[in-house]
Amino acid sequence: MRRRRHSRGHANHERWLVSYADFITLLFAFFVVLYASSQVDQRKVGKLALAIQVAFQELGVFPASTTQIPLDTNEPMPFSTVQAIQNVRKSTEMGRIASSTQASLAAASEETDIITLQNELQEALHHEIVLREVALHREEQGLVVSLREFGFFDSGSAELKPEALPALDRIASILAIRTYKLRIEGHTDNVPIHTRQIASNWELSTARATALIELLILRYHFAPERLSAAGYAEYHPINSNLTAQGRAQNRRVDIVILTTQTAPLSR
Repeated sequence: MRRRRHSRGHANHERWLVSYADFITLLFAFFVVLYASSQVDQRKVGKLALAIQVAFQELGVFPASTTQIPLDTNEPMPFSTVQAIQNVRKSTEMGRIASSTQASLAAASEETDIITLQNELQEALHHEIVLREVALHREEQGLVVSLREFGFFDSGSAELKPEALPALDRIASILAIRTYKLRIEGHTDNVPIHTRQIASNWELSTARATALIELLILRYHFAPERLSAAGYAEYHPINSNLTAQGRAQNRRVDIVILTTQTAPLSR
């Protein structure tokens, strides 16, 4: 039996080109993906960021924003613009926090000074407080130094007694080194008055407040812009007008040391 002879095929020495072409194609695709990843569409990212922000605000997660949503959805706000707005909002929030902190510190400092001032006045006016010619108390507007009529004025008169000046000297020396505004309030009881000098309790309360202001300006050189006067007649009593003791407490002139949060004419 004769053996069949196999003929050798022609060897292809260029098959490596196929593998090389595949490698080049993959390498090209790889670099295309890298390039595409590095060139993010900033407008689309901005639109996505804004949409997420709005969604969270509607859910109540974030506080409402003043950022305006672009009306033309084909050209949404660029991502860089959204970032800039957020940075401004953060700066505003930080500014508000800083302002709130400063206000809290200022209020705490003022409260400490008011307490110190009250202690100084109590010590300086100890004798008058024991005699019940002067009383100190705190109100919403600030610290009140209440000067009772029998220690500072004659009945029905708007002139200060000369013997009241030493107490007023001590009060003025303590208040002069501070910058608080002062409201001087005149008060009476409900007993009607009608004399040649004073026609009514309104006039008496106002005249007494004005007399004290005149003394603060002329004798103690207080700046007039620190001072204001008010006359309330019998309409802001601190005790009952049905008893002599109550009426005596109601006849008074109050020096109201106003805190910075108090409106000058509020009560």
